[in-house]
Amino acid sequence: MSGDPREYPDRPWVGVGAVVFRGEEVLLVHSAKGSRKGKWSLPGGAQHVGETMFEAAIREVREETGAEIRPIEIITAVDSIRRDPEGRPRFHYTLIDVLAEWRSGDLVPGDDADAAEWVSAGRFPDLKLWSETIRVIELARAVRDHR
Repeated sequence: MSGDPREYPDRPWVGVGAVVFRGEEVLLVHSAKGSRKGKWSLPGGAQHVGETMFEAAIREVREETGAEIRPIEIITAVDSIRRDPEGRPRFHYTLIDVLAEWRSGDLVPGDDADAAEWVSAGRFPDLKLWSETIRVIELARAVRDHR
């Protein structure tokens, strides 16, 4: 067991992910550490005590990409449980996904990300996104298009 409180936790961690649109492109980050290291995903991370979900989304996007966003609404919640070979929960997150729009800022990866890009849906297969990430992006796009 590691010293990381998120690994083999005694409770689920609340994470907030942001589905940020700029036109038809969505903002993705390439994770530099943590349980998603080496994978493309939505920007986001652990919610801090005293922080609203929207505040967490704004902070995480700013820390990971340098972009400023405007959260619009909560889209969905996703369970992310990764088990070790013995079946024990190694990581357990409850992920709350927020629809947001890009307001300003050039993308500069930082904090937990080693890359940040605006990505069209046609590139999703090449990036090997988690199926839940694709589902959440599609759900967010549908909500945005019907507003």
